[in-house]
Amino acid sequence: MTQDLRVPWEEDPGDLYEHAPCGYLTTLPDGTIVRVNETFLAWTGYARSQLVGQRRFRDLLSPGDKIYHETHYAPLLSMQDDVHEVAFDVVCADGRRLPTLINSVLGRNPGGSPRLIRTTVFNATERRGYEKELVAARRAAEASEVRVRALQEVVANLSAAPTASEVAEAVVRAPAAAFEADAASVWLVDADRDQLTAIASTDSAGPARDDIPRGSSRPIAEVARRGDLHVVHCLAGAEEQFPELAETMRRLGYATAVLLPLTNGFAGESIGAEVLGVLSFAFTEQCELTDAELSVVRLLGHQAGHALDRARLYDDARRREARATFLAGTTRALEELPRLMPRARRLVERVVPEIAEWAAVRLQIGPAGLLADAGSPAPDPERLAERVALVVANGKPEFTDDGPDPDCAVLPLSVSGKVLGTLALRMAPGRRTAAAEAVFLTDLADRAGLALENARLYEQERAIARTLQRSLLAGDPPTDPRFAVETHYQAATHDLEVGGDWFDAFLITPDKLAVVVGDVVGRGIDAATTMGQLRSAIRALASAEAGPARLLERLDRFVDRVESARMATVAYAEIDLTTSEMTYACAGHLPPLLTKPGDAPTYLLQGRSGALGSRAGRTARLEHRTPLPPGSRLLLYTDGLIERRNRRLDKGFELLARTYAGRRDSPLPGLTKGLVQSLVGTDHADDVCLLCLAIGTEERLERSIGADAVQIALLRKDLRGWLVSHDVDEESTQAVLLACSEAVANAIEHGYRNDPFGIVDVTATVTTGAVEVEVTDRGDWKATGSSQTRGRGLKLIEQVMDEVVFDRAEGTTVTMRRTRREAR
Repeated sequence: MTQDLRVPWEEDPGDLYEHAPCGYLTTLPDGTIVRVNETFLAWTGYARSQLVGQRRFRDLLSPGDKIYHETHYAPLLSMQDDVHEVAFDVVCADGRRLPTLINSVLGRNPGGSPRLIRTTVFNATERRGYEKELVAARRAAEASEVRVRALQEVVANLSAAPTASEVAEAVVRAPAAAFEADAASVWLVDADRDQLTAIASTDSAGPARDDIPRGSSRPIAEVARRGDLHVVHCLAGAEEQFPELAETMRRLGYATAVLLPLTNGFAGESIGAEVLGVLSFAFTEQCELTDAELSVVRLLGHQAGHALDRARLYDDARRREARATFLAGTTRALEELPRLMPRARRLVERVVPEIAEWAAVRLQIGPAGLLADAGSPAPDPERLAERVALVVANGKPEFTDDGPDPDCAVLPLSVSGKVLGTLALRMAPGRRTAAAEAVFLTDLADRAGLALENARLYEQERAIARTLQRSLLAGDPPTDPRFAVETHYQAATHDLEVGGDWFDAFLITPDKLAVVVGDVVGRGIDAATTMGQLRSAIRALASAEAGPARLLERLDRFVDRVESARMATVAYAEIDLTTSEMTYACAGHLPPLLTKPGDAPTYLLQGRSGALGSRAGRTARLEHRTPLPPGSRLLLYTDGLIERRNRRLDKGFELLARTYAGRRDSPLPGLTKGLVQSLVGTDHADDVCLLCLAIGTEERLERSIGADAVQIALLRKDLRGWLVSHDVDEESTQAVLLACSEAVANAIEHGYRNDPFGIVDVTATVTTGAVEVEVTDRGDWKATGSSQTRGRGLKLIEQVMDEVVFDRAEGTTVTMRRTRREAR
């Protein structure tokens, strides 16, 4: 059995109580202190007289602990007679708070009633410090975890952001998630304009979304130039470092601000790192960022910088692809148009608005030059003229990024060192500057210059070909009261205006007329030259004695020496003007179409043989004779009028005969052109050549024209020729022409004012004493305000004609009579 060891001195129980390593308190059940040891007094600074019998235990506690004493400590002690390790803050005599741990035991008398409470008090200052450190460490770990999660989310968003704007939107939300910042903004560096542009912000009332020159003294620009992180902890620090920032922080109520450069370098790397933007974020309450937080901030800057670098490379690749597509599309679009001005207009239409807000092409062609422009607003004319003159002189592009006309470029349109003109344009706001797009714009100007030069050469060749062909075509046909000739030539629209179709009309003798229409195989200059040789050969070989068949046989021998004329087709006719008899022959050509008075149109199918120099079948040429009564019309034409790839030739013959029959009463002037417009139109793939011959003098002129004022001039020309052929004097001729024109104009304007398909019939007869003209319409003549103004026209008719009679039984018929001068 072990025994207690004895110390070499005697322990004093009173001293042990007073100086124990813990405080002792003895209180009554109501908490009044009746005994306290010296240790507690030393810790709290109270005198014994201040506590014993004067204070209760709960009076020494902090306000919050007093409530806990009443709600937890006292009830718990009453129920179980003891409590252990209850944490209370004891308020010391000097107001300090002493962290303590309390153990209390409730003593009871033999009857079970509470008698006293014994309490031990342990100093928990160091323990409380440890606990606070643990709580702070835990909170720091939680905050670090939040920052890491926020950074991970930002990095994931940055990886998925393909454009700079999307990167900025992801970065601007990071400070709030990671550091509980109250506002954030992102500026991106615009290297083309040497400025920073605010592109994203979380606070609409925050920094203005303006552009900051990179050389500015504003804090954002300085951070972008230095590439260093700046933390402004308070307004005083802002006043010292960035006065402008201090004013903004004061105005917006921010206490702490952080300016972070977004660089494409790695952590700790400064050499070679490029600043691509700046992230600023602020706190309404002043705060101190720890080293760990600043490390996360710097890491955020590097991650965002790399994302911006990737987005920039992606934008560059996408822009290059778009530019390449635009250049290829523009080249194709220009090649679709062979003419010069349409190409120039197509160029500016493609440039505006896809590339620029205004563009103009100026070509140094002709005395005044050529201009095609689109868009607005245009630069200052004087400054633009100076730049254009400079570019034309030195052949080098001019780019302007500042001044009154920013983002304006003038580029030479040159080929092989020769400046054809200039392309001037103004870049649209918000897009890259003209200087930044210099490579693309130069490539565009080079391609456009080549396309425009090709168009210029095409038009030059076209003009030469047109001049050549017109010189080779017959001139004005001969004039004679016994006949009239109307011709029309329309070149193919898809090629140069030069081919092998031709017509000719000439007098072999004063009483014999020759008419011919032919077609040489092929197109281009060679075909036109051959056509000219054949035309000259026919004129040279035609004679009064030879006749059509003999002429074609001579042409066969001619084409033996001119290989390019082989297989040419010819429709040739000779008309004896004294007997009104026609002899004709067709060498492989389409049959002529003849209309005699009162008869339907008839194709002349006799006198046919093979093409010139064909060497197939019979070598002898055939001809045929047919009478031509006065008023007959003969139509010679080439295959372009009726041949189509998508229909049979018989259908073409049928359409021509029907259309020609419908125009048999039309004036001869304009007849051939009208046939081409009806059967071919303006878009055709082959040349069309027509010759219409009207034979003899009609005793009675009968014409029908549509309700179109343009037809009046053609009718006047036709009527004049008929009157002259009947030897009507000039005075009477002028009077009849004037009266007839007025009457037809009234019929069109008032009778057919609502019917554009109406027909006006004109009949004229000549006797030895007078000329009588009848104008008939079937329109509805209602009195209108405009009709009243035509009274002067009716008065004019009555003044120039001797008799005027109106018949309004069915429509309106105006009968006018003019006495000839010799009868007067």
